[in-house]
Amino acid sequence: MKYKKYILPFIMTIFAIMTFNCASDKPDFGVVSSTNDQSTGKFSDTVYIKQGEDWKGFNRPEAIIVGTDNDKFIYVADTYNDRIVMLNTAGQIQGIRSIKHPIALAEDHQFNLIVCAQMDTVIQGTQTSVSAVYKLNLYASGQHIENAPISRILPANNDFRFLDEVKRRQYTGVCVFYDNSFYVSRMGTENTSLIDPDNSILIFQKTISGGAKRDTLIGRVPLISADGTGQLSANKISSMTSFPRRNMDFIVTLVGENYFRTQWLKYVSTSVYTGYESKFQTPNVAIMSIGRFSQPEGAAVDNSGNIFVADAAKDSIFKFNSYGEELQSFGGEKVFNHPHAVAVYNKIVYVADTDNNCIKRFILSTDSE
Repeated sequence: MKYKKYILPFIMTIFAIMTFNCASDKPDFGVVSSTNDQSTGKFSDTVYIKQGEDWKGFNRPEAIIVGTDNDKFIYVADTYNDRIVMLNTAGQIQGIRSIKHPIALAEDHQFNLIVCAQMDTVIQGTQTSVSAVYKLNLYASGQHIENAPISRILPANNDFRFLDEVKRRQYTGVCVFYDNSFYVSRMGTENTSLIDPDNSILIFQKTISGGAKRDTLIGRVPLISADGTGQLSANKISSMTSFPRRNMDFIVTLVGENYFRTQWLKYVSTSVYTGYESKFQTPNVAIMSIGRFSQPEGAAVDNSGNIFVADAAKDSIFKFNSYGEELQSFGGEKVFNHPHAVAVYNKIVYVADTDNNCIKRFILSTDSE
């Protein structure tokens, strides 16, 4: 039984290959239909209804989150305006912070906003932009984001000894856990190394150095395939999302060649193994269905454990319960245009409708009565 955790993913991958090869290029079960009023989509009698006017003024926003704990502001990565916008739940702007090309956001429980973005630098005499991860200390600024002290987490100063890696590697996602540790996903083209492939999930923990706490890179999440097409893969991660509870589980979305493009990685600790395994060990679970997703760019988990996935290629938001069963998914090309991110707060679903340059809000019809 010691090798069960390896055998089941292998069987699922073989099943996926057989199923995928027998499927058409555009399987019917991958289509989300929308209603005639172009504001909701439906799989059942309960539907999501659009709320109010769109929040406009953005330029291809690619990430949106709701703050943790008592911070219930909305943070939007306004990617092509090179800024992060902080709003209240009514959509009123509370602050703006300039930062180049932000694509992923997460907040820890000490009011630090962690941002995957870009930085300008000079490499070998040439001005260039490289991927970077920053931390904004909102606590120190009294949650005035424009004045928040900023520090760079990645690339570290020592990383510039390896210029090819700095130029090649991209940081694509971040998620924070209950103990304020966090993971950063990294993507690149060189994945033959068993020690440090580009496609990796990096682990950061708080350590004390010189009497001060600092975010320290302690390694990579082990036993994650850099270019795998099955479970436990880091093949072009587009986002990572942790759960609002005291565990180390997270949802990962992938846009590389993978049969399971949205995966729940469950943390386990036993006498024989400590690390991650797939939450679902059967391909019959809806969230693991072959072809269910085309280009999942972002995900969110609500307080009930429901999982929301934004699929940019299918112009849709998919919703699953904690058993992986599909619930009220909605959208379509008449509703969204390449949505990249989703967030949930107080039963409201916030969607970064990227190519429509706006934020849209939805609520279940049963919750609006």
